[in-house]
Amino acid sequence: MSWLTSPWSDLGIVAAKAALMYGTALVGLRMAQRRTLAQWTIIDFAAAVAVGAIIGRTAIADSQSYASGAVALLTIVAAHRLASLLRFQPLLGKLTDYRVRVLVADGRVRRHQLRRCGLTDNDLYAELRQHGVFDIDRLRYVLYEGKGGLTVVPRDAPAPTPLVAEGVRDSVGFTPPEGTATP
Repeated sequence: MSWLTSPWSDLGIVAAKAALMYGTALVGLRMAQRRTLAQWTIIDFAAAVAVGAIIGRTAIADSQSYASGAVALLTIVAAHRLASLLRFQPLLGKLTDYRVRVLVADGRVRRHQLRRCGLTDNDLYAELRQHGVFDIDRLRYVLYEGKGGLTVVPRDAPAPTPLVAEGVRDSVGFTPPEGTATP
């Protein structure tokens, strides 16, 4: 039954290391960009998983010292900060950030793009209903943004704004048909 219990001294060490790692994570994440917790991209998710694993392992592994865990944690935070800065370089940005996808164009669902995004028709329809859209035919565009949100552009909206036009122009897998008004 020793696998169920531990001596109080061992439990005290685990609690102390867990509290220290929590405090170190708070300080390290406070020094990192706010986006670490607010907007999740691939690099954010990888950093969050790594931070959680380091904190958990440091707290409960006998062979893991607080100093080793703290160095690993701060290294991940620094690497995340560097990756966040390097995202402004076009090549790395394309590797780390999802591009805009046009899921609906002129009232037609683009199922190939849905599949590329791992979405089903029902996923799209549920999101559209939550945006107050109940008829696909009334849509000019539905853009699947890089962070996973939808931008819904009704067909009867005034000429597309520069932001919509830029999203469509920079999207992957879509070229507006010739002869149509470019957004």
